[in-house]
Amino acid sequence: MSFTISDKQERIGYFCAILAAVMFGSVSVLAKPLVSSVDPILLASLVYIISAITLSPFAQKKKRHLTKRDLLLILSIAVCGAVIAPSLYFVGLTHASASDAALIANGEVFFSVLLAVMFFREKLRVVGWIAILLVLAGMVIITTNLNFADFTLQQIHYKDMLLILSMLFWALDNNLSRYLAQKMDVANIVQIKSAIGGVMLLVIALFVFRVDINLEASQIIPILVLGSVGFAASLFFFLQGLKRIGTVRTITIFSMSSVFGLVAAGIFLAEKISEYQIIAAGIMIFGVYLVSRKETVISPA
Repeated sequence: MSFTISDKQERIGYFCAILAAVMFGSVSVLAKPLVSSVDPILLASLVYIISAITLSPFAQKKKRHLTKRDLLLILSIAVCGAVIAPSLYFVGLTHASASDAALIANGEVFFSVLLAVMFFREKLRVVGWIAILLVLAGMVIITTNLNFADFTLQQIHYKDMLLILSMLFWALDNNLSRYLAQKMDVANIVQIKSAIGGVMLLVIALFVFRVDINLEASQIIPILVLGSVGFAASLFFFLQGLKRIGTVRTITIFSMSSVFGLVAAGIFLAEKISEYQIIAAGIMIFGVYLVSRKETVISPA
């Protein structure tokens, strides 16, 4: 059976999105034990510096002509996706469980799709909106446990809100990166973004919050894996997916990272997986299935 070039590229895009989801699913599991002993801002800075170093061999050395608009875009991507978002995420993770954080990460899907529809002219068919609403429903189940009668906004811990807010900034990063990926190699984008964000966060940690760099030997390997696999490799494959299958499909498939994170939290951190988390995971998987169908998304002309 033969495939056209576009068919092959589309399949590569789906493979990259799934691989990125598996790798990013490890983030909450690796980071949860670290945030209790390493300052969250320092941890975020080290993770992104490691990410930049990891991608250096893959970044193209060929110089490209970039306009002032492109440079401003790179800076915006770095600030949103490598400074603000990870800072909010790691601070929020000091309160939330790794399994809940993994599922709350699906807020990135909701925000990314809204931005894609608003600014990149992607349109969803009815099936697409159902798929996105299913993913959102899964996040609602996690935050409320379906106890709507007694649930109030005051019950939501402010650090849970930081996790959700971090997803908004990563969603903005996703859409801006998609535009820039049409002009630059994806490895270069992730490397530059990670380097700028990592250095900025390190400066903030050292000179604003006066954080002492005092890492134990047992923390070094998890931090290295978190930066090289959880962020560098997952971001690289994520952007490869964006280029080939678009924001909506890539983001929704990427939401599978929450399912992988949920399972990993139960296995490696011995966190108890509730029935509500299982229900939410099942709903999200079905949403991913729906959005992967060709008739789900109308690509921009």
